[in-house]
Amino acid sequence: MKVRFVTPRYGPEVIGGAESGARQLAEHLVAETGWEAEVLTTCARDHLTWANELPAGRSEIGQVTVERFPTDRPRDLGGLALDGELRADPAAATFETTRRWVDLNGPVSTPLVEAVLAGGADVTVYYPYLYHPTVATIGAVPTPAILHPAAHDEPALYFPVFAPTFAAADALVLHTRAERRVVQRVHPVAATRQLLLGLGTEEPPPRRRRGGDVLGLGERPYLVSVGRVDAHKGSRLLASLFAEYKRRRPGPLALAFVGPVALELPPHPDIVVAGVLDEGDKWDAVRDALASVTASALEAFSLVVPEAWAGGVPVLVNAQCGATREHCERSGGGLAFGSYGEFAAGLDRLLDDPALRRALAGRGHAYGARHFAWPVLIARYAAFLEAVAAAGRRAVPA
Repeated sequence: MKVRFVTPRYGPEVIGGAESGARQLAEHLVAETGWEAEVLTTCARDHLTWANELPAGRSEIGQVTVERFPTDRPRDLGGLALDGELRADPAAATFETTRRWVDLNGPVSTPLVEAVLAGGADVTVYYPYLYHPTVATIGAVPTPAILHPAAHDEPALYFPVFAPTFAAADALVLHTRAERRVVQRVHPVAATRQLLLGLGTEEPPPRRRRGGDVLGLGERPYLVSVGRVDAHKGSRLLASLFAEYKRRRPGPLALAFVGPVALELPPHPDIVVAGVLDEGDKWDAVRDALASVTASALEAFSLVVPEAWAGGVPVLVNAQCGATREHCERSGGGLAFGSYGEFAAGLDRLLDDPALRRALAGRGHAYGARHFAWPVLIARYAAFLEAVAAAGRRAVPA
Protein backbone atom coordinates (compact mmCIF):
# COMPACT_ATOMS: atom_id res chain seq x y z
CA MET A 1 0.00 0.00 0.00
CA LYS A 2 1.38 3.38 -1.01
CA VAL A 3 -0.05 6.53 0.54
CA ARG A 4 0.75 9.96 -0.87
CA PHE A 5 0.36 13.04 1.32
CA VAL A 6 -0.08 16.48 -0.24
CA THR A 7 0.63 19.37 2.11
CA PRO A 8 1.99 22.91 1.58
CA ARG A 9 4.97 22.50 3.96
CA TYR A 10 6.65 19.50 5.51
CA GLY A 11 9.49 18.65 7.84
CA PRO A 12 10.66 18.81 11.45
CA GLU A 13 11.36 22.53 11.06
CA VAL A 14 7.60 23.10 10.56
CA ILE A 15 6.28 23.43 14.11
CA GLY A 16 2.60 23.00 14.87
CA GLY A 17 -0.36 23.34 12.58
CA ALA A 18 -1.89 20.95 10.08
CA GLU A 19 1.42 20.28 8.35
CA SER A 20 2.87 18.94 11.59
CA GLY A 21 -0.12 16.64 11.88
CA ALA A 22 0.51 15.35 8.36
CA ARG A 23 4.14 14.58 9.23
CA GLN A 24 3.23 12.70 12.39
CA LEU A 25 0.62 10.63 10.56
CA ALA A 26 3.00 9.78 7.72
CA GLU A 27 5.83 8.78 10.05
CA HIS A 28 3.69 6.66 12.35
CA LEU A 29 1.83 5.07 9.44
CA VAL A 30 5.12 3.76 8.03
CA ALA A 31 6.40 2.67 11.44
CA GLU A 32 3.22 0.80 12.40
CA THR A 33 2.26 -0.77 9.04
CA GLY A 34 5.42 -0.98 6.93
CA TRP A 35 3.55 0.74 4.09
CA GLU A 36 5.19 3.23 1.76
CA ALA A 37 4.45 6.87 2.47
CA GLU A 38 5.39 9.70 0.12
CA VAL A 39 4.93 13.43 0.66
CA LEU A 40 4.61 15.96 -2.16
CA THR A 41 5.18 19.48 -0.90
CA THR A 42 6.86 22.80 -1.64
CA CYS A 43 10.31 24.16 -0.87
CA ALA A 44 8.74 26.70 1.51
CA ARG A 45 9.40 26.83 5.23
CA ASP A 46 7.55 30.07 6.06
CA HIS A 47 3.77 30.07 5.55
CA LEU A 48 3.72 33.87 5.47
CA THR A 49 6.04 34.22 2.47
CA TRP A 50 6.16 30.78 0.75
CA ALA A 51 9.77 31.65 -0.15
CA ASN A 52 11.82 28.73 -1.53
CA GLU A 53 14.15 28.05 1.40
CA LEU A 54 14.51 24.25 1.26
CA PRO A 55 16.17 22.36 -1.61
CA ALA A 56 14.00 20.94 -4.37
CA GLY A 57 14.04 17.23 -5.13
CA ARG A 58 13.63 13.91 -3.32
CA SER A 59 14.92 13.11 0.13
CA GLU A 60 14.20 10.78 3.03
CA ILE A 61 13.01 12.11 6.37
CA GLY A 62 12.92 9.14 8.67
CA GLN A 63 11.23 6.41 6.64
CA VAL A 64 9.13 8.83 4.60
CA THR A 65 10.04 9.89 1.05
CA VAL A 66 9.65 13.63 0.57
CA GLU A 67 9.67 15.38 -2.80
CA ARG A 68 9.79 19.18 -2.75
CA PHE A 69 8.86 21.50 -5.59
CA PRO A 70 9.62 25.23 -5.86
CA THR A 71 6.81 27.72 -5.53
CA ASP A 72 6.13 29.80 -8.63
CA ARG A 73 6.32 33.02 -6.62
CA PRO A 74 6.31 34.30 -3.04
CA ARG A 75 3.00 35.13 -1.41
CA ASP A 76 1.42 38.18 -3.06
CA LEU A 77 1.00 40.68 -0.24
CA GLY A 78 -1.35 42.57 -2.48
CA GLY A 79 -3.90 39.95 -1.52
CA LEU A 80 -4.14 41.27 2.03
CA ALA A 81 -6.77 43.83 1.06
CA LEU A 82 -8.87 41.15 -0.64
CA ASP A 83 -8.39 38.87 2.38
CA GLY A 84 -9.75 41.53 4.72
CA GLU A 85 -12.68 42.26 2.43
CA LEU A 86 -13.71 38.62 2.08
CA ARG A 87 -13.30 37.75 5.75
CA ALA A 88 -15.41 40.75 6.74
CA ASP A 89 -18.37 39.46 4.70
CA PRO A 90 -17.87 35.86 3.49
CA ALA A 91 -21.56 35.50 2.64
CA ALA A 92 -21.17 38.12 -0.10
CA ALA A 93 -18.12 36.46 -1.66
CA THR A 94 -18.31 35.00 -5.17
CA PHE A 95 -16.62 31.91 -6.53
CA GLU A 96 -14.40 34.04 -8.76
CA THR A 97 -13.17 36.34 -5.99
CA THR A 98 -12.52 33.47 -3.59
CA ARG A 99 -10.68 31.52 -6.28
CA ARG A 100 -8.48 34.58 -6.74
CA TRP A 101 -7.98 34.61 -2.96
CA VAL A 102 -6.75 30.99 -3.09
CA ASP A 103 -4.28 31.89 -5.84
CA LEU A 104 -2.98 34.84 -3.80
CA ASN A 105 -2.92 32.83 -0.56
CA GLY A 106 -0.87 30.11 -2.25
CA PRO A 107 1.41 28.37 -2.23
CA VAL A 108 1.22 28.12 -6.01
CA SER A 109 3.64 25.53 -7.42
CA THR A 110 2.99 24.41 -10.99
CA PRO A 111 5.40 21.44 -10.80
CA LEU A 112 3.77 20.28 -7.54
CA VAL A 113 0.32 20.37 -9.14
CA GLU A 114 1.63 18.38 -12.14
CA ALA A 115 3.21 15.76 -9.88
CA VAL A 116 0.03 15.30 -7.86
CA LEU A 117 -2.12 14.93 -10.97
CA ALA A 118 0.27 12.32 -12.39
CA GLY A 119 -0.89 9.87 -9.71
CA GLY A 120 1.32 7.02 -8.56
CA ALA A 121 -0.16 5.96 -5.23
CA ASP A 122 -3.08 3.91 -3.93
CA VAL A 123 -4.62 6.91 -2.19
CA THR A 124 -3.87 10.64 -2.05
CA VAL A 125 -4.22 12.34 1.32
CA TYR A 126 -4.72 16.13 1.45
CA TYR A 127 -3.94 18.04 4.63
CA PRO A 128 -5.47 20.72 5.06
CA TYR A 129 -8.29 22.09 2.86
CA LEU A 130 -7.20 25.73 2.88
CA TYR A 131 -4.36 25.99 0.36
CA HIS A 132 -3.82 26.05 -3.38
CA PRO A 133 -2.38 22.52 -3.90
CA THR A 134 -5.54 20.99 -2.42
CA VAL A 135 -7.99 23.21 -4.31
CA ALA A 136 -6.13 22.86 -7.61
CA THR A 137 -5.88 19.05 -7.68
CA ILE A 138 -8.38 17.24 -5.46
CA GLY A 139 -11.04 17.24 -8.18
CA ALA A 140 -8.75 15.77 -10.84
CA VAL A 141 -6.31 13.48 -9.03
CA PRO A 142 -6.70 9.95 -10.49
CA THR A 143 -6.48 8.08 -7.17
CA PRO A 144 -9.04 8.10 -4.33
CA ALA A 145 -8.76 11.41 -2.48
CA ILE A 146 -8.91 11.70 1.31
CA LEU A 147 -9.24 15.16 2.82
CA HIS A 148 -8.12 16.10 6.31
CA PRO A 149 -9.81 19.52 6.43
CA ALA A 150 -8.24 20.67 9.73
CA ALA A 151 -11.14 23.12 9.74
CA HIS A 152 -12.63 25.35 12.36
CA ASP A 153 -15.40 27.94 12.20
CA GLU A 154 -13.51 30.58 10.23
CA PRO A 155 -14.63 32.86 7.36
CA ALA A 156 -12.64 30.94 4.73
CA LEU A 157 -14.63 27.76 5.34
CA TYR A 158 -17.66 29.57 3.90
CA PHE A 159 -15.92 30.74 0.70
CA PRO A 160 -17.64 29.35 -2.42
CA VAL A 161 -14.32 28.15 -3.85
CA PHE A 162 -14.13 25.41 -1.23
CA ALA A 163 -17.50 23.83 -2.06
CA PRO A 164 -16.01 21.79 -4.96
CA THR A 165 -13.00 20.91 -2.77
CA PHE A 166 -15.16 19.22 -0.13
CA ALA A 167 -17.45 17.71 -2.77
CA ALA A 168 -14.48 16.11 -4.58
CA ALA A 169 -13.20 14.23 -1.52
CA ASP A 170 -13.88 10.50 -1.54
CA ALA A 171 -13.48 10.50 2.24
CA LEU A 172 -12.92 12.90 5.14
CA VAL A 173 -10.76 12.47 8.24
CA LEU A 174 -11.79 14.78 11.05
CA HIS A 175 -10.02 15.64 14.28
CA THR A 176 -12.94 16.18 16.66
CA ARG A 177 -16.71 16.09 16.88
CA ALA A 178 -16.61 19.89 16.90
CA GLU A 179 -14.81 19.90 13.53
CA ARG A 180 -17.27 17.41 12.12
CA ARG A 181 -20.23 19.54 13.22
CA VAL A 182 -18.94 22.73 11.64
CA VAL A 183 -17.87 21.02 8.39
CA GLN A 184 -21.23 19.28 8.00
CA ARG A 185 -23.07 22.50 8.78
CA VAL A 186 -21.26 24.41 6.04
CA HIS A 187 -20.78 21.71 3.39
CA PRO A 188 -23.16 18.88 2.34
CA VAL A 189 -20.77 16.03 3.20
CA ALA A 190 -22.79 13.99 5.69
CA ALA A 191 -22.99 11.14 3.17
CA THR A 192 -19.25 11.19 2.45
CA ARG A 193 -17.27 8.37 4.07
CA GLN A 194 -15.76 9.78 7.29
CA LEU A 195 -13.37 8.88 10.08
CA LEU A 196 -13.11 10.70 13.41
CA LEU A 197 -9.46 10.24 14.27
CA GLY A 198 -7.60 12.99 16.12
CA LEU A 199 -3.83 12.99 16.50
CA GLY A 200 -1.50 10.94 18.66
CA THR A 201 0.64 11.99 21.59
CA GLU A 202 4.08 10.80 22.56
CA GLU A 203 5.23 9.91 26.03
CA PRO A 204 7.44 12.71 27.38
CA PRO A 205 11.22 12.15 27.25
CA PRO A 206 13.15 11.77 30.53
CA ARG A 207 13.40 14.92 32.61
CA ARG A 208 16.63 16.90 32.13
CA ARG A 209 16.21 19.97 34.33
CA ARG A 210 13.67 22.13 36.10
CA GLY A 211 11.26 24.00 33.87
CA GLY A 212 11.94 27.22 35.75
CA ASP A 213 15.62 26.93 34.88
CA VAL A 214 14.77 26.36 31.20
CA LEU A 215 12.67 29.54 31.19
CA GLY A 216 14.94 31.66 33.39
CA LEU A 217 12.26 31.83 36.08
CA GLY A 218 14.08 29.97 38.82
CA GLU A 219 11.63 28.80 41.47
CA ARG A 220 8.78 31.12 40.47
CA PRO A 221 5.42 29.44 39.78
CA TYR A 222 4.34 29.82 36.17
CA LEU A 223 1.78 29.07 33.48
CA VAL A 224 2.87 27.87 30.06
CA SER A 225 1.37 28.47 26.62
CA VAL A 226 2.83 26.24 23.90
CA GLY A 227 2.40 27.02 20.21
CA ARG A 228 2.99 29.79 17.72
CA VAL A 229 3.03 33.22 19.36
CA ASP A 230 0.51 34.84 17.06
CA ALA A 231 -2.61 36.97 17.33
CA HIS A 232 -4.56 34.25 15.47
CA LYS A 233 -3.48 31.78 18.18
CA GLY A 234 -4.80 33.98 20.98
CA SER A 235 -1.39 35.10 22.22
CA ARG A 236 -2.28 38.78 22.42
CA LEU A 237 -5.54 37.90 24.18
CA LEU A 238 -3.75 35.70 26.72
CA ALA A 239 -1.06 38.29 27.42
CA SER A 240 -3.75 40.92 28.00
CA LEU A 241 -5.80 38.69 30.32
CA PHE A 242 -2.73 37.69 32.30
CA ALA A 243 -1.52 41.28 32.64
CA GLU A 244 -4.91 42.30 34.03
CA TYR A 245 -4.86 39.32 36.41
CA LYS A 246 -1.44 40.35 37.73
CA ARG A 247 -2.57 43.96 38.10
CA ARG A 248 -5.34 42.79 40.38
CA ARG A 249 -3.38 39.98 42.05
CA PRO A 250 0.30 40.92 42.32
CA GLY A 251 2.66 38.10 43.17
CA PRO A 252 5.34 35.77 41.80
CA LEU A 253 3.19 34.01 39.17
CA ALA A 254 4.64 34.21 35.63
CA LEU A 255 3.48 33.27 32.14
CA ALA A 256 5.80 31.66 29.58
CA PHE A 257 5.11 31.49 25.85
CA VAL A 258 6.95 28.61 24.13
CA GLY A 259 6.99 28.36 20.34
CA PRO A 260 7.78 30.23 17.11
CA VAL A 261 7.33 33.98 17.52
CA ALA A 262 5.25 35.76 14.89
CA LEU A 263 3.98 38.53 17.16
CA GLU A 264 5.79 40.97 19.42
CA LEU A 265 3.93 41.13 22.71
CA PRO A 266 3.97 44.24 24.93
CA PRO A 267 6.79 43.90 27.47
CA HIS A 268 5.69 42.76 30.93
CA PRO A 269 7.87 41.82 33.90
CA ASP A 270 5.94 38.60 34.49
CA ILE A 271 5.71 37.39 30.87
CA VAL A 272 8.52 35.41 29.24
CA VAL A 273 8.62 34.73 25.49
CA ALA A 274 10.98 31.77 25.29
CA GLY A 275 10.71 31.11 21.54
CA VAL A 276 11.37 27.67 20.10
CA LEU A 277 12.85 25.14 22.54
CA ASP A 278 14.20 21.69 21.76
CA GLU A 279 11.92 18.80 22.69
CA GLY A 280 13.60 18.07 26.02
CA ASP A 281 13.44 21.68 27.18
CA LYS A 282 9.87 22.05 25.94
CA TRP A 283 8.69 19.05 27.93
CA ASP A 284 10.57 20.20 31.03
CA ALA A 285 8.92 23.62 30.73
CA VAL A 286 5.48 22.01 30.40
CA ARG A 287 5.90 19.45 33.19
CA ASP A 288 6.74 22.02 35.86
CA ALA A 289 3.99 24.48 34.92
CA LEU A 290 1.00 24.93 37.21
CA ALA A 291 -1.24 24.80 34.14
CA SER A 292 -1.07 24.97 30.36
CA VAL A 293 -3.19 27.72 28.79
CA THR A 294 -4.48 27.52 25.21
CA ALA A 295 -6.15 30.81 24.35
CA SER A 296 -6.71 30.16 20.64
CA ALA A 297 -10.33 30.12 19.45
CA LEU A 298 -9.32 28.70 16.05
CA GLU A 299 -8.19 25.09 16.48
CA ALA A 300 -9.25 21.91 14.70
CA PHE A 301 -7.55 19.67 17.29
CA SER A 302 -4.80 21.43 19.35
CA LEU A 303 -2.23 18.75 20.12
CA VAL A 304 -0.79 20.86 22.94
CA VAL A 305 -3.82 20.02 25.11
CA PRO A 306 -3.29 16.21 25.28
CA GLU A 307 0.46 16.86 25.41
CA ALA A 308 -0.04 18.92 28.58
CA TRP A 309 -1.97 16.03 30.10
CA ALA A 310 0.79 13.63 29.08
CA GLY A 311 3.14 15.90 31.04
CA GLY A 312 0.88 15.74 34.09
CA VAL A 313 -0.46 19.30 33.78
CA PRO A 314 -4.11 20.55 33.73
CA VAL A 315 -5.30 22.90 31.01
CA LEU A 316 -7.22 26.16 30.75
CA VAL A 317 -8.73 26.75 27.29
CA ASN A 318 -10.73 29.32 25.33
CA ALA A 319 -14.42 28.40 25.57
CA GLN A 320 -14.99 29.75 22.05
CA CYS A 321 -12.86 26.95 20.57
CA GLY A 322 -15.02 23.91 19.93
CA ALA A 323 -12.10 21.48 19.71
CA THR A 324 -10.31 22.37 22.93
CA ARG A 325 -13.56 22.77 24.86
CA GLU A 326 -14.57 19.31 23.62
CA HIS A 327 -11.30 17.84 24.92
CA CYS A 328 -11.98 19.30 28.37
CA GLU A 329 -15.65 18.32 28.48
CA ARG A 330 -15.06 14.74 27.35
CA SER A 331 -12.03 14.17 29.58
CA GLY A 332 -12.80 16.25 32.64
CA GLY A 333 -9.20 17.37 32.39
CA GLY A 334 -9.45 21.14 32.22
CA LEU A 335 -11.37 24.37 32.60
CA ALA A 336 -12.60 26.85 29.99
CA PHE A 337 -12.94 30.64 29.97
CA GLY A 338 -15.05 32.96 27.86
CA SER A 339 -14.33 36.24 29.63
CA TYR A 340 -11.81 37.85 31.95
CA GLY A 341 -13.96 36.89 34.94
CA GLU A 342 -13.97 33.23 33.92
CA PHE A 343 -10.24 33.35 33.21
CA ALA A 344 -9.51 34.78 36.66
CA ALA A 345 -11.89 32.42 38.43
CA GLY A 346 -10.46 29.37 36.66
CA LEU A 347 -6.92 30.46 37.36
CA ASP A 348 -7.74 31.07 41.04
CA ARG A 349 -9.17 27.56 41.34
CA LEU A 350 -6.11 25.98 39.76
CA LEU A 351 -3.61 27.99 41.78
CA ASP A 352 -5.36 27.50 45.13
CA ASP A 353 -6.11 23.77 44.85
CA PRO A 354 -3.19 21.39 44.13
CA ALA A 355 -5.52 18.40 44.52
CA LEU A 356 -7.75 19.80 41.75
CA ARG A 357 -4.72 20.28 39.48
CA ARG A 358 -3.68 16.66 40.02
CA ALA A 359 -7.21 15.36 39.46
CA LEU A 360 -7.70 17.30 36.23
CA ALA A 361 -4.31 16.28 34.88
CA GLY A 362 -4.93 12.64 35.77
CA ARG A 363 -8.30 12.53 34.04
CA GLY A 364 -6.83 14.25 30.99
CA HIS A 365 -3.92 11.80 30.85
CA ALA A 366 -6.28 8.81 31.00
CA TYR A 367 -8.42 10.30 28.23
CA GLY A 368 -5.38 10.89 26.02
CA ALA A 369 -4.04 7.37 26.57
CA ARG A 370 -7.43 5.92 25.71
CA HIS A 371 -8.10 7.92 22.56
CA PHE A 372 -4.79 9.25 21.20
CA ALA A 373 -2.21 6.48 21.57
CA TRP A 374 -0.46 6.16 18.21
CA PRO A 375 -0.80 2.36 17.73
CA VAL A 376 -4.57 2.58 18.29
CA LEU A 377 -4.95 5.58 15.97
CA ILE A 378 -2.86 4.10 13.18
CA ALA A 379 -4.71 0.77 13.26
CA ARG A 380 -7.99 2.64 12.71
CA TYR A 381 -6.45 4.96 10.10
CA ALA A 382 -4.88 2.11 8.10
CA ALA A 383 -8.17 0.20 7.98
CA PHE A 384 -9.91 3.35 6.75
CA LEU A 385 -7.31 3.99 4.04
CA GLU A 386 -7.62 0.40 2.81
CA ALA A 387 -11.41 0.72 2.60
CA VAL A 388 -11.20 3.99 0.66
CA ALA A 389 -8.59 2.54 -1.73
CA ALA A 390 -10.73 -0.55 -2.32
CA ALA A 391 -13.80 1.57 -3.10
CA GLY A 392 -11.90 3.47 -5.78
CA ARG A 393 -12.32 6.99 -7.11
CA ARG A 394 -15.96 8.02 -7.30
CA ALA A 395 -17.36 10.41 -9.88
CA VAL A 396 -16.58 14.01 -8.92
CA PRO A 397 -19.62 16.35 -9.10
CA ALA A 398 -19.41 18.89 -11.90
